[in-house]
Amino acid sequence: MPIPVSRMRFMTWRPLATAAVAALTAALLVPVAAHGAPRESAPVYSYENAIRESVWVDTGLDGDSDGRHDRVAVDIVRPRELARQGRRIPVIMDASPYYSCCGRGNESQKKTYDANGHVVQMPLFYDNYFVPRGYAFVGVDLAGTDRSDGCVDVGGRSDILSAKAVVDWLNGRAKGYTTRTGTATARAGWTNGRTGMIGKSWDGTIANGVAATGVKGLRTIVPISAISSWYDYYFAKGAPLYDSGPDWLSGYVDSPDARAKCAAVQRKLVDEAPRTGDWTSLWTERDYVKDASKVKASVFLVHGMQDLNVRTKNFGQWWDALARNGVERKIWLSQTGHVDPFDFRRSAWVDTLHRWFDHELLGYDNGIDREPMADIERHPDQWATSAVWPPRTTGATTLRPGTGAQPGVGTLGLGRGSGTETFTDDPGQSETDWAAHIDRPTADKAGFTTGPLTRDLRLSGSSKVTVTATPTTSTAHLSAVLVDLGPDTIRDHTGSGEGINTLTDRTCWGASTAGDSSCYKVTEAARTDVEQTVFSRGWADLGNYASDRGVPLTPGKAYTITLDLAATDHVVPKGHRLALIVAGTDKDLIDPPAGTPTLTLDLSRTSARVPLVGGADAFERATAGSAAAPAASVLDGVRAPRPAHRVPGEEH
Repeated sequence: MPIPVSRMRFMTWRPLATAAVAALTAALLVPVAAHGAPRESAPVYSYENAIRESVWVDTGLDGDSDGRHDRVAVDIVRPRELARQGRRIPVIMDASPYYSCCGRGNESQKKTYDANGHVVQMPLFYDNYFVPRGYAFVGVDLAGTDRSDGCVDVGGRSDILSAKAVVDWLNGRAKGYTTRTGTATARAGWTNGRTGMIGKSWDGTIANGVAATGVKGLRTIVPISAISSWYDYYFAKGAPLYDSGPDWLSGYVDSPDARAKCAAVQRKLVDEAPRTGDWTSLWTERDYVKDASKVKASVFLVHGMQDLNVRTKNFGQWWDALARNGVERKIWLSQTGHVDPFDFRRSAWVDTLHRWFDHELLGYDNGIDREPMADIERHPDQWATSAVWPPRTTGATTLRPGTGAQPGVGTLGLGRGSGTETFTDDPGQSETDWAAHIDRPTADKAGFTTGPLTRDLRLSGSSKVTVTATPTTSTAHLSAVLVDLGPDTIRDHTGSGEGINTLTDRTCWGASTAGDSSCYKVTEAARTDVEQTVFSRGWADLGNYASDRGVPLTPGKAYTITLDLAATDHVVPKGHRLALIVAGTDKDLIDPPAGTPTLTLDLSRTSARVPLVGGADAFERATAGSAAAPAASVLDGVRAPRPAHRVPGEEH
């Protein structure tokens, strides 16, 4: 079955009547050009004199069980000129748990306030750039953080509904107050209610979750490196990706008030998120993919294809679910790890984001809806586009491993294999180690390769690897990775900057004040030369072979399980080889099992289903007349992955 693509090209945006109203509103915000409606909002309003105010919005929840509804703090920056004229404007909103504890962006900026409690510095460039262009910027402290009431529940009802309540308030459906505890109300009469949510990591995750409620007024979201299902942040089919659970993360961002009041919420985050990796109701509540049919907002998604923090299964399954439900969308995929596009493609990002919000929130016909759906980084700072993503000619193709002349050094092709391969889990070895020794027998992995390709071969989307394995112990973890074997220059995504270097010079993006500069340190691509690249990966606890709850294995019995590999878009060039590696613990990316299992693969019942542009025909053409594989050698790659992050917003 082909990988899902959009049922319509990225073009049908709003009913004509709605679009006409939006265009009329937009025309009021910026002077109309002599030859027609404006195509771009211009910086004609004062940032220095902007209105800066704070409102506390009633969430309707009592997460901290203090007998009153929680209120979340909402800091607002908006043009004073438009307020004087009584013109209603759209909102760009970033709801975050990080504004006071940890900071946002490459320079870890935090909110700062004046003596009256009005925001002085709003992290990131959004307010500096967009407020002079006729937008309001709203920074929301999630429940349980900074100046908000309530408890952090790590993607659950409190997180999502506290942010949704702000969208409701902006649209006149929720109550706001001028203080955290007072009774004086505040209304959002200055906005037309059209809201776009943006944010990286946890912030972008909140945007996903709020969109999945179907809330009215949310017109678009821009999730960057965001989670779509919190289970898939912490586990991969039962295999633990981190050595802690959501309780640790909640404690990391809790305000002092929340730490004093939220013991019950913390206990629930422990009790209902067992380290066994079993699926529970806690994970169901934090799964936004199941509610993709409710999404009415358009989605501009950005993710690093080598993000080992918020791993790319999160964007792949979300994208596919949005496609199945006809959601209007756009995507950027970089070679970086957990990095904001402001720091890997700054000028193009600001321009594209500007045009996106102008189109979605102001209704400008600027052509962005008629441009290619996808931008994909092929080499550092070298980008390609796709009209739709994945391309319409993409077909899921089954590749099968076969035995070779040496143990653990096999073949990969379309024909069904036979025989077995055996490996022993070695938690000290990483995917980089396996790929480096792909052409040599090693006890810790089984590798399978094509010959050198005679044509380029492009994989676009999400893969699955089905493994039939017989363990020697009652517990076993599995890893499967796809590897491009051949020389290349790539971003150094396992380095400290996860694909970027931060320099000392600064560039400015918008207006500045004494307390809030729009100038940020320049970055450049961190490059490294490699001879092999792991470009997709997946993991599982073999005990989850039958369901989403693990069971002890019977040594000597064969089990079949399917591993979901990370979504990607990668071209294996002519002359390179495509490899599949199956092994045990992927060092620093999953935790090891209790024992040290040896596993025997049944190759006749092991396969990889990969999204090939051109399908099986493309694979046949690319492998036809393939020359013999090169002599065995050690293939250098990136450094082994660093121990996995435990904080989805943690900056490099």
